Amino acid sequence: MNILNDKDVMINREFALIQFYKRVLAQSIDQSIPLLERLSYLCIVSRNCDELFEVRVARLLKWDKYNPSKVLPDGLSVSEALTKVRSAFESLYNEIYSVYREVLLPALESEHIFILTPSLWTRAQQQWVYSYFMTDLKPVLTPIGVDSAQPFPRVPNKNLHFAVALDGIDQFGRESKIAIVEAPRVLPRVIKLPPELSSGMDVFILLQDIIKLHVSEFFYGMNVRGCYPFRVTRSAELNIKSNQENLRFAVTEGLNKRTTAQCSRLELDISDGKPETQFIEVLLKQFNLTSRDLYLAMGPVNLSRLLDIVELVDRKELLYPKFTAGTPRELESSPDLFAAIRKNDILIHTPYQSFDPVVELTRLAAEDPSVLAVKMTVYRTGQGSELANNLIKAAKSGKQVVASVELFARFDEGANVEFAHKLEEAGAHVVYGVMGYKVHSKMLLVVRKEQDGLNYYVHLGTGNYHQSTAKVYTDFGLLTNNIDIARDVDNIFAQITGVGRAGMLNLLYQAPFTLHDLMIKSIEREIFNALNGKRAEIIAKMNSLMDNQVIRTLYKASQSGVKISLIIRGACALRPQIAGLSDNIQVRSIVGRFLEHHRVFYFYNDGHEDLYISSADWMKRNFFKRVETCVPILDPKVKRRILDEGLKLYWQDNTESWVMQSDGTYLRFNDKKRRKISAQTSLINKLAKPDENITVSMPGLVVGHAINKVIQNK
Repeated sequence: MNILNDKDVMINREFALIQFYKRVLAQSIDQSIPLLERLSYLCIVSRNCDELFEVRVARLLKWDKYNPSKVLPDGLSVSEALTKVRSAFESLYNEIYSVYREVLLPALESEHIFILTPSLWTRAQQQWVYSYFMTDLKPVLTPIGVDSAQPFPRVPNKNLHFAVALDGIDQFGRESKIAIVEAPRVLPRVIKLPPELSSGMDVFILLQDIIKLHVSEFFYGMNVRGCYPFRVTRSAELNIKSNQENLRFAVTEGLNKRTTAQCSRLELDISDGKPETQFIEVLLKQFNLTSRDLYLAMGPVNLSRLLDIVELVDRKELLYPKFTAGTPRELESSPDLFAAIRKNDILIHTPYQSFDPVVELTRLAAEDPSVLAVKMTVYRTGQGSELANNLIKAAKSGKQVVASVELFARFDEGANVEFAHKLEEAGAHVVYGVMGYKVHSKMLLVVRKEQDGLNYYVHLGTGNYHQSTAKVYTDFGLLTNNIDIARDVDNIFAQITGVGRAGMLNLLYQAPFTLHDLMIKSIEREIFNALNGKRAEIIAKMNSLMDNQVIRTLYKASQSGVKISLIIRGACALRPQIAGLSDNIQVRSIVGRFLEHHRVFYFYNDGHEDLYISSADWMKRNFFKRVETCVPILDPKVKRRILDEGLKLYWQDNTESWVMQSDGTYLRFNDKKRRKISAQTSLINKLAKPDENITVSMPGLVVGHAINKVIQNK
C-alpha cells in the first residue's frame, strides 16, 4: 500500500486524547472496581478535559484565528481538526454527565452515600443550609451587576461563577439584566452534613446548590429569573520570549496572567433549565467565544471537585486494598545503600516497589561527609518534597549542588519557581535548562570520595522525582555505579549548565541529538533482518506515540514482516491493522489502578535483544524539543525483569487492556479462553507487601450497556 497522505495513516492527537479519556471513563462504570475509586475516575476524566482545553484546544483556537489553513502533523487543517475535536468532545462530555447521573449517583445511594439536590432537603436540612449560607458564605460572596457603569467582572480560569438573570430596578435606579457572583476557590465545593441531619449516613450537598437557592438574598426587591452556574477554561500557555534576562521572574509574571488568558471553553449548568438564547449570547460575547465553544452540563460544572467525597467518606471497603510497596532484593540484605549499588545495578519498579531508596540517596548526599557533589534534574517534585528538601540541606552543608529546574513543567511552574528560589538561597547552582528545550530527563548523580578515589552513584528513570506520583505511576528507575553511565550523566549536566559542545557519550542516548536516530536505525535494522528471512520483532511501551517519521518507519517495518507490539497508554497517531500497511502492528492500552508511565523499547536484533528505558515518548517534541535520556539495559537480571514485568506481562493482560482499532477507537480486550490476567494486580502480588497478608484480587470484566456506549464512541 502506498502512503499517499497523512490523513490516511495518522490519527489526530486531540481525537486520540479524547479516546483515552473514554477508556478512563469506562473505569467509572466497571462494577468490579470499588465504588469510591469509580468516582475518582470520573473526577480524573473531568480534570483531564480541563487540561485538554487549557493546552491543546486553546492552541488550536489560537491557530484558527491567525492561520486556519495551517496543516497539522495528522494532515488535517486547523479548522478541520477543531470540527473533529469539538464533535468527539461533545459526545464525551454528554457521556460524562450521563455516567454521573445514571450510574454513579444511584450506586452511591445504594451504599448510603447521598449527594442531595435541594428538592430532597428536609425542613431541618433547609434551615441548616440557610444558616450556613448566611454565616459562612454570604460574607465572602460579592455580587457584581453588569450595566453601563459596571463592566463585566474578571472571571479567572476554572473558577465557579453564577450568572444571574434579573428583572427590576434597584434602590439607586439601576436596571441590571445580569449579575455575576463568584465562588472563591477557598470555599469547599462539597459540604458534608452533620450526623444529626444525616441519620448517620454520608450525606453531601453542593456549594453551587446552596448559592443557587439563596442567591436572591443579594438582590432584594428585584426578580431573579434564573441562576446558572458556569465556568470558563482559559489557555495555560506561557508566552515567554527567549531574550528575557530573568527567566524566573518572567515565568512568575506569565503565571499571574494565566488566570485571565484567552478563553477556550464555556461550561453552563442547565440541570434546572436552559437560559434564554440572548442571555447565553451575552456570556459568549464576554469571553470571545462562539456557540461551538459552549458545553451544556446536566450537573455540576466542576465535577473534578467531587473528589473531596472520596476523602470525606471513611469506607475502606469502597477503595482499592492498601499494600506496602516492596523493597528490591538487593537492598534487603544490605543496609548500606552505596555498597549495594556498587555490588549490582538495582532496578526499582514503582509503585510496586518503594521509591524510598531514591529519597534515601538524596538524604545521604546531604548528610554523608564523604559526599562531595550532587546533581539532579527537577521536572516535577511536588510541594513539601522530602527529596527536594534534601537537596537544600546538601547545599547548606557546603556540598556542590547543581540543579536543573524546569520552569516550564506545565501546571508545576509555580512550585518549581519557589523551589528554585529556595535552592539558590541555600547556595546551590540552579540552572533553568536550555532556552527553547524542556529538560525532561530524570537524572540524579552523587559523587562520593572513597578509599579507591571518587565513586559515582547514578539514578536514571522513566518518571519524575515526585514522591506522591511514585505511589500511583508505574515507572522504572535504575540505580547504578557504572562508570560509563556516570560520565555520560555528568557530560549531559555539563551540556545543560555550560556552553559549547560536550563530548560524545559512552552508553547513553539523548534528545535532541542521538535518540531519534537510535530509534529509527533500530527499527530499520529489524526491517533488514526481516527481509533477510530472520526473526524480527519490536515491543515498545510508552505514554504517547505521535512522531510521523517513527510511525512511517514502523509501517515500513510491518510491510517487511516485522512483528510489532505497542503498549501505548494515551494518544497514538499510528493506525494498526490496516491491510497492506500495518497488518503486523498491534496496539493496546492498559487502563487500571495506576497510571501507566514506563517508557521501554525492545528490539530483537537477531537475538541480541536490545532493551532501553527512557524518559521520552516517541513524539516530535520529545525527540527534538526536549533534553531526554535513554539508557541501554546491560545487566542480564535487570534486563530479564524489565522484559517480564514491563512488556511481556502487560501484553498478556486481558482484564485492563484495550485494543486499538484502525479508526482510532478502542475495544476492551476479551479473551474468554484464558484465565484472567491483570498486569498491575500480578505485580502488586509479586513485588509489593500486601497489608494484613491480603492478596489483592483481580478486577473482573463488566461490560454492560453503559460501558458499550463509551467504547463504541456513540
